[in-house]
Order: sequence, then structure tokens, then C-alpha cells
Amino acid sequence: MNILDKIVRDKRKEVDLKKSIIPFAQLEASVLFNSETNSLANNLKQSLSGIIAEHKRRSPSKSVINQNLNVQDVAIGYENAGVSGMSVLTDNKYFGGSLDDLILARASCNLPLLRKEFIIDTYQIVEAKAYGADVILLIAAILTKEEIKQYSELAKSLNLDVLLEVHNQEELQKSIMPSIDMLGVNNRNLKTFEVSLEISKTLSQQIPDEFIKVSESGISSIESIKELQPYGYKGFLIGENFMKTNNPGESAKGFIGKLNKD
Repeated sequence: MNILDKIVRDKRKEVDLKKSIIPFAQLEASVLFNSETNSLANNLKQSLSGIIAEHKRRSPSKSVINQNLNVQDVAIGYENAGVSGMSVLTDNKYFGGSLDDLILARASCNLPLLRKEFIIDTYQIVEAKAYGADVILLIAAILTKEEIKQYSELAKSLNLDVLLEVHNQEELQKSIMPSIDMLGVNNRNLKTFEVSLEISKTLSQQIPDEFIKVSESGISSIESIKELQPYGYKGFLIGENFMKTNNPGESAKGFIGKLNKD
């Protein structure tokens, strides 16, 4: 069993437990549930740099990245740096994140917030809205075409943006539908954890122009972004590169400054 299969197996148990404790009605009664959302897709269309900066404590591939920072400081730092959006990992077992991180980020900044999660149930989409997310991530590798349609349409009905992540041509083919805002190409193979920008380059030609193209994983240099921009990418998800420093906000600020100057 590869790491992705393990994560999904554990996620199903986790979601079943949550559903038994906090019903849908309770999520829908949350203060944030009816709040206006901030579109990441619109931000990326207008941005020069297109950086989506991530809050990430650890990962299965790198173990600990940074356990010492609090999410409020990171969110404020990213907003001051001028990023287009912030990605917040909410998986606890494999990434050390939580929904509390999402709430704290929401209270600390006005950036569009992406709930970075392994979504396998409509419950998690309603939960994302209740905890202050503006965007959800759907991962094609773990969903059927019918699930992608159902989940993305539910997200749109809640005014959430949808970033759909693919790794290969087969996943891309089943994911092209009007309820998706952004198509993200993950340069990391989730089964082997190997990283290659060639995945983004190859798939870029097959993504229709109406979708905003986002490149994810393994982007750690200005050169990588410059290499991908001619392929039509408007968004770049960067996690470890900023989070492994003592001040992710300053790190992002320097990176964006240099990117916009070059």
C-alpha cells in the first residue's frame, strides 16, 4: 500500500468519526459559514507573481519541516509579503495540521485561504466553509469523475473556489468540467514522492485556457517559476521553501521581490 492509499484509508475513519460527533447542521450554524469568500482564482489572474504560500509543519516525505512557528505569525507575514493566497494543511496524522490552524489563519489575515486536505466526503467541504476557507483542494488521484463533479458543484454552491490537482493525463481527462476554477499540476508523484517540473510542462498543453493553471510541489527557486511561466502557469504553490526558514513571511517577501524585479 502506497502512502496515498494509507492517508485515504485513515481519512475515511477520521471523517466517519467526525460526522458522528459534529453533524452537518452544527457546521452550517458556524459564524463563518455565511461569511463572504475571497477568490483565489481572481487574485491569481491579476497577480504578477502568483505565489500561494503554505503553512506546513511536516510531511511524509520530509518529516519535520518547522514545528516552532505559530500560524498567526505565518499568515500575517505572508499577507505582508504580498502573496496571492495561503494554503493551510489541515491533516493532522501525516502533516501535523488542524482545522484550528485554518481558524487562526482566518482570524489573522484577509488572504484567500485554501484548505489543503484529502477530501473524500462532502462533509469536509461543508467543514471547510464553516472553518473559514475560501478554496478547497480536490485530488483527482483519489476521486472518481462523479465525485469530482459532485464535490466541485457543492463547493461552488457555497461560493468556494475549487483547485483540482492532477498528476498525469488520465487524471486530467476526467477532471475538466465547468465547476473547476483552477487546475493544479503536482510535480511530486504522490506514490513515489519523486519531483519533476517536466510533469507541469507536459500537461500544460492539455489544460484548456478557461482554467487557471497552478504548478505545485518542488518549486524552490525563481528559475523554476521563470521556467514554467511560458507554459501558461499563473499560480505557484510553495510550501517547504518558506516554512523551513525562521521567518516564512520575510522569506516569501524576499522571494516575491526578487521574482518581480528579475
